[in-house]
Amino acid sequence: MATTRSLSSAPAPASFPARQRLRAVDPDEVIDVPDFLPPGATWLPAPQHTLPTLPGQPPMIGYLVLVPADRTAPVVPAAGDGAGDPLVRVDTVRRTAAVDGRELDLTYLEFELLAHLVAHPHRVHTRDQLVTTVWGYGHVGDGRTVDVHIARLRRKLGAEHRDAIRTIRRVGYKYAPPTGR
Repeated sequence: MATTRSLSSAPAPASFPARQRLRAVDPDEVIDVPDFLPPGATWLPAPQHTLPTLPGQPPMIGYLVLVPADRTAPVVPAAGDGAGDPLVRVDTVRRTAAVDGRELDLTYLEFELLAHLVAHPHRVHTRDQLVTTVWGYGHVGDGRTVDVHIARLRRKLGAEHRDAIRTIRRVGYKYAPPTGR
């Protein structure tokens, strides 16, 4: 019998069934992949060139999980003061973002960056974390790329909302929705 270990010591929230938790798999363990997929999803191996390589480690194996289009992803709102409309609304299904009801014209990476920041309000992200999360492991560049995209996002948010994306000196950035309007 193969052994497994949970990657999280905390129990899974009630909204996430146990089958969606991450766990380590022994090299000789045979698993039934469909048991780990959301309903209606299929999977296929990820191309090897898309996976990161770690020095001194065996190659990684990854899979792409394909979910039917009728399964809608949630709208990621950034709560303002709890009353009225939120400051920034990101719709990951339609790939739109709006500030105070005004739709923003964003590039692919600007949208991804804003969606990531809004999904994690008040969390400080280093430039390296943002490059890894938004641009991916294959990105060749430096933290200056993030700075340029943040500056563009602030311009598009407008003068009265640009301070919602805050600079944490010598660290990175965070999204801080206003507490009152």
